[in-house]
Amino acid sequence: MKKNVLVLCTGNSCRSQIAEGYLRHFAGEKANVFSAGIETHGVNPKAIATMEEDGIDISNHTSNHIDEYRNIDFDFVITVCDNAKERCPFFPSEAQKLHHNFPDPAKAAGTPEEVTDQFRQVREQIKAYCKTFVERQL
Repeated sequence: MKKNVLVLCTGNSCRSQIAEGYLRHFAGEKANVFSAGIETHGVNPKAIATMEEDGIDISNHTSNHIDEYRNIDFDFVITVCDNAKERCPFFPSEAQKLHHNFPDPAKAAGTPEEVTDQFRQVREQIKAYCKTFVERQL
């Protein structure tokens, strides 16, 4: 039976979108994967471009609010930033909550190359986390 997995972040624009992309990639038919934010900021174009470099297309993803998923019985809720963990709403389910605070690449500063490099670094951290999650939990 497929597991329902929710990735939760502040604005559902970068980290949660990247994680959703990798979880879908690694889990295949083992899970229904969703991402949401406690706010919605739109999908960051740099997140789309960074994932495209690794062969994962998230260009059709949407930035969704957590309230849209209130009726789904999640098996796992993964928070990918401290702010979302602290503000994560109560889910009336037995969802296992997991947390990893990844740096926010949207706050990267510097030259365009430095910003791109920071997006790549965060992407690789999230990729490794998602691969391990799928291997151990699904």
